Amino acid sequence: MKILSWRRHHYAAVIGIFSIFLIIVALIAGMVGCFRVVGLFEIRDWYDLDYIKNNLYGTYLLMNDLDSTTAGYTERASPTANGGQGWQPIGMKEASFRGLFNGQGHEIRDLFINRPDQEGVGLFDELGITGRIMSIGVVKVNVTGFSLVGGLIGVNWGNVTGCYVTGSVSGTGTSGVGGLVGENVFNVNNCYSTASVSGNEQVGGLVGRNGDTVSNSYSTSSVTGSQYVGGLVGNSDGTVSNSYATGNVTGSQYVGGLVGNSDGTVSNSFWNTQTSGQTTSDGGTGENTRQMMNIDTFSGAGWNIIAVANLGARNPSYIWNIVTGVTYPFLRWQA
Repeated sequence: MKILSWRRHHYAAVIGIFSIFLIIVALIAGMVGCFRVVGLFEIRDWYDLDYIKNNLYGTYLLMNDLDSTTAGYTERASPTANGGQGWQPIGMKEASFRGLFNGQGHEIRDLFINRPDQEGVGLFDELGITGRIMSIGVVKVNVTGFSLVGGLIGVNWGNVTGCYVTGSVSGTGTSGVGGLVGENVFNVNNCYSTASVSGNEQVGGLVGRNGDTVSNSYSTSSVTGSQYVGGLVGNSDGTVSNSYATGNVTGSQYVGGLVGNSDGTVSNSFWNTQTSGQTTSDGGTGENTRQMMNIDTFSGAGWNIIAVANLGARNPSYIWNIVTGVTYPFLRWQA
């Protein structure tokens, strides 16, 4: 049952004049201390993060964690910022972000957004087709939007890898709410969510709507919605592979421990039938907790996984690590 409805996007064919403008903006930024190298921007506080809205094609490196004690939080990302609406998503009033954002393993913490009447809500409103976001944790978020809501991105047309979200994400409107991404139109890989997620339709622990690829990812999120509700993905028109979900899932129609509704492909993926409260899913294999902590479950499905002695003994040569009988699979880069 295909119910995805994509937003219309208009990309300019000619960017020569705009590119000249961006160079001028970059030079100005260098004069105020944000610009370090031509085309490369370092982010050290909330003011720097907010600057991305002025250059949506740049390459950005997060140099340290940002939280409620970091300069610019009160003015840009707190519950009192922007008239009580909190953070204004990057790309919300402009074109989508089409550059590179590398978190370098750092975290953005305490992000607050309260925009219950707006579509496309998250740290980023929309990631464009040439955009890439990698290696960033968005921790202790409190995000509320109307539809197409995610802790990291409202709508993803690009590549998202090595990212995670914790906290709470909710949508007050029609559809598309996910812990990490509200609507995925291209690629989410090597990511996870532990955020509690709530919405109406197409609600997922990691991704609300999936139109392309979700792979090597997982969710432990508790998920609540009305229909098309899943522990990992609410509604999928694309591919879900080598992924799993363990969080509690609650809904009325088209509810699944892994995927609520799928018109695409679900392969080599699992959900916990005990912790999810769901014995069915539109794709994937249901297992009990013991089986979900057994390497044989995943290696038998062709996962790139290895058992390690403890949480401190990581093997980075494999995508997944597991302490058999103790943990669920975890990604090799996790702290």
